[in-house]
Amino acid sequence: MLFGFKTLDSSSYNDWVNQFKSKLHSSLNQWIDKAGATAGHLLRSLRDKASQWWYFLDNPEIPPDNNQAERSLRLAVTKRKVSGGSRSMDRFKHTAHLLTVVQTCRRQSRSVIDFFAQALLANSNNYLSVPSLLPKY
Repeated sequence: MLFGFKTLDSSSYNDWVNQFKSKLHSSLNQWIDKAGATAGHLLRSLRDKASQWWYFLDNPEIPPDNNQAERSLRLAVTKRKVSGGSRSMDRFKHTAHLLTVVQTCRRQSRSVIDFFAQALLANSNNYLSVPSLLPKY
């Protein structure tokens, strides 16, 4: 759960969330008219899109940050910087697909080499099943 609330039961957590949201809404309304243009824009966004900004509070299984997504993109960004990018849209798509397979295998603690070997064997032998990237539950 969020912010060290592992010891709170669901009802206590929900009470805390509702109190937080109420205080936040009150503070936003207090400061919106006093803030400058840029800060006012941010405060209005926080107020008007509260269900999006604070979604993780109502869904504690959702992390409040996107660090995992950023770490997943790191390989693609590094490759693009080192190689100078793709010279065609087709090459860009192929690279994106390959990096997706690599990152998915890593997230699932699977060997990328084994996955590609299985995919190539299945492609050349019609009787073998194609490996899947869908997680097995």
